Amino acid sequence: MDISYLKKLVRIVEQSGVDEIEVEEEGLRIRVAKHLAQSASHATNGTLHAGVPASAMISGNQPSGESSRQILTQEQAATSPAIPEVKYHEIKSPIVGTFYRAPAPDADPYVEIGHTVQPKTVLCIIEAMKLMNEIESDFAGRVVKIMVDNGQPVEYNQVLFLLEPV
Repeated sequence: MDISYLKKLVRIVEQSGVDEIEVEEEGLRIRVAKHLAQSASHATNGTLHAGVPASAMISGNQPSGESSRQILTQEQAATSPAIPEVKYHEIKSPIVGTFYRAPAPDADPYVEIGHTVQPKTVLCIIEAMKLMNEIESDFAGRVVKIMVDNGQPVEYNQVLFLLEPV
């Protein structure tokens, strides 16, 4: 998709009564939209509106404020947060193996959602080549999400837990 095609889409939205155009071509989806200021930072159907003028996105210049048009590709929407999120600390798997939440099948899990952990707190075990490897926290926080089910295989660097700073 070339720049002249994008400029044509922007002109169509600008010169017509249309508020929005969405085009999908070769797996790339582009949306050109005119929105009021209060709706410029919400997500609709998985597409993010960042409040950046379309002319700035097309030309690569800094936003100039000359218009309230937005244009984002899916890749840009995935990397541009609409609302500031709480930054979670990720505990990742240091090895490939099988994830276990407890030291034994009949034992209680090391941690549950809502538990507060300190550095060096054991969070789980990953079995690799018949060896049981304890995975410890490297961060003080509260467990907000356990990303893997008990007994499931995990890959190197796969996120296992999300911790919220305390």
